[in-house]
Amino acid sequence: MTGAPLPFFLLLGFGIAFAAAALGGGLLVFDDHPGQLFRLWHGLTRGLLPWEWNPDWWGGYPELQFYPPGFVYLGALIHYGALAFLSPMAVYKVLLWIIYLLPGVTAFWLLARILPSPWLALPAAFVTLTLSAGTRSGVEEGLRWGLIAARLGWGLLPMLALSLVRWQERGGRLPLLAAPLLAGIVLTHPAHAPAGVGLVLLAAFFGEGSRRDRFRQAAWILVVSGGLTAFWTLPLFAHLNSALPLAWGEFSAAALGRDLLRRPLLVVLVAGWLAGWVAAARASALSRPAFGLLALLPLLSAITALDALVIEPLGFRWLPADRLLDSVKLALVLGGGAGIAWALWPALRRSAPKARSAGLVATAGLVALGIVGAGEPTLSLWPRQNDWPKLEETARGLRLPELWTQLRSAPPGRILFVRSAVPLRFGREWWRPHTHITALTPMFTGRAIINGTFTHPSPVAGLVYTGSADNRPITRLAEQLDGKTLFGRPLETLAPAVFDPLAEQLGISTVVALDEDRGRLPFVETNPRFSSPRQVGPFLVFALKDKLPTPEFQAALADWNGRWGSVGVVLTALALVLWGATALVMRGRP
Repeated sequence: MTGAPLPFFLLLGFGIAFAAAALGGGLLVFDDHPGQLFRLWHGLTRGLLPWEWNPDWWGGYPELQFYPPGFVYLGALIHYGALAFLSPMAVYKVLLWIIYLLPGVTAFWLLARILPSPWLALPAAFVTLTLSAGTRSGVEEGLRWGLIAARLGWGLLPMLALSLVRWQERGGRLPLLAAPLLAGIVLTHPAHAPAGVGLVLLAAFFGEGSRRDRFRQAAWILVVSGGLTAFWTLPLFAHLNSALPLAWGEFSAAALGRDLLRRPLLVVLVAGWLAGWVAAARASALSRPAFGLLALLPLLSAITALDALVIEPLGFRWLPADRLLDSVKLALVLGGGAGIAWALWPALRRSAPKARSAGLVATAGLVALGIVGAGEPTLSLWPRQNDWPKLEETARGLRLPELWTQLRSAPPGRILFVRSAVPLRFGREWWRPHTHITALTPMFTGRAIINGTFTHPSPVAGLVYTGSADNRPITRLAEQLDGKTLFGRPLETLAPAVFDPLAEQLGISTVVALDEDRGRLPFVETNPRFSSPRQVGPFLVFALKDKLPTPEFQAALADWNGRWGSVGVVLTALALVLWGATALVMRGRP
């Protein structure tokens, strides 16, 4: 990586400037961010074991058991590394900076290692840092919307590939960092796990030395990484019937093709990937990691097609194909960018000054192409301030401190939010800018809530969304139901006779709606058991006149810290011992 500092610092300088403009000035609360902050707060205040009970959402749920806990663990590492001086909110801000910068930084490290000049790594790394293009792990969705686990896992993939490079080139010694990195990817976002496994297998296939030995070593990596995740995955699979698959995305090859053609940047990257194979055929000096990087795109495309066309139609909806597309796009950016570099290098006569100029020109060209495209930006090059709302200004505008003060003195019981989100702009479209800021109600009031947060896999959430807690996929986002249905019925038809038994079962004593729903809430507006509403800003608060006992749901799922969790912890401990023993044996080997 000789000469790497200057292009790396150019990339990092842009990233820091973007992050300061987008994330500075307060805590980001657009869309899913409040709920993600709550999960971090839950882990730091109640414990980090996946089955630690969260009594504040959905009648109680083992929150981190059914949501990948990796980003919470990273937050805990920051929190305890700072000797607990950083509050959960401060830790969350630090997390967002790391999560934004990580994909671009790790992509640069990887490409600078395998390309002939670090300047030729700059174009693809810059695209990785700024890519949106409908990618769940991109800047728009992975950072601004709050799908932070997806982006964090995405950023770990190039780091995993980098940990395998020396092993591919020289053979012999095991890549010890590969197993914990792959485990980290699984714990952060399992949809990226196929890409992680693919990287390990391709490194074994294209590496130096005996292929049998290399696949034996690859199996060691996969087994140890699986053991390192067992404390989470084993109880997860054992209790999978207690969660509803979140299958609200829909994969369409035709839509994907149309989107690709509308984005010239992605078309050019496909051409660059093909050019990489041409360069590989003509140049025997192309490195082994280069072949593995080029082969990643067809492998992940095949896995995604298999999932979409075979696995999901068979009823397994836990790994939707549209989530796998993030890894496909990352493989396209890395492979296409690297392919362009390999195709250019002979024409540059292997000149470092010419490589610098070519890297800068290629970066500028890709940025120009990234400006073109319909819908979500292909590249997110600078934040618009109004698109990144912060906690203080949003809470003040919605008069949330007053609402939370009133909810603290509400009758004992849970608080039902009629909507999952609060709109940030006028309109009727469900996708208009919004925030799930009411998810923070338990943090600021000490009161448990039902609804008021993003789409959730708990059975009680399914009951609120569809009217049934049966284990079946949730195919519509919670925001799509806001202001239209509740407990699977249109708001206008939800009568007190239907609502009251549900409220008693869930221990609901207070209902919070929006002012724009006024006149469409017969289950409380015509219900003699509830008081007339008090209005606080855009919110209507209906309180139960008589006290209601609050049932507990933890007994229904009583064995979360029982045998399956214990077995998983033991397997993880054994995997750690195996990994440590291997590290000691390999120590000192060339």
